[in-house]
Amino acid sequence: MILPVVKLGTLALRTASKPIANRLKKEAGKHPKFRQFIVDIAQANHRFSVNVQRRIYGRATDVTIRPLNEEKAVQAAADLVGELFVFTVAGSAIIFEVQRSARSEARKEEKRKQEIQAMKQRDEDLARELELLKHKIAEMEQHMLNFQHGHNTGDGQEKHT
Repeated sequence: MILPVVKLGTLALRTASKPIANRLKKEAGKHPKFRQFIVDIAQANHRFSVNVQRRIYGRATDVTIRPLNEEKAVQAAADLVGELFVFTVAGSAIIFEVQRSARSEARKEEKRKQEIQAMKQRDEDLARELELLKHKIAEMEQHMLNFQHGHNTGDGQEKHT
């Protein structure tokens, strides 16, 4: 019962994170200090992306890369922030699910170990009981032999007591 609820909760969390990410995108460009921070991030990301593309296509990488205009940089950084938020939420949900699954598997493994230990103990108890029964049977056979020898005479006739 808990598994479907957890999975449904995870899906709801990821779905709810998208509007939150959109809100973050809108708010990101409004605060001056944060705006400058994300513009710097967007420019660094732009330089990195252009250099990677140039290397892939075999072009020179030592050329000056023209920076993005401020609005494009804000938009690119806001998109990056939104995607990072969604990715973080989804990653957290996956990590939570994996840990929950691992704990569940550990509990099952512990239960299996306890069952195996109980079976071993039962097996040992039955082996001891079997040895005890064998010993009692041997004693009874010995008593029967003694009883038969005590009631037999040497001529094949039994003694009556």
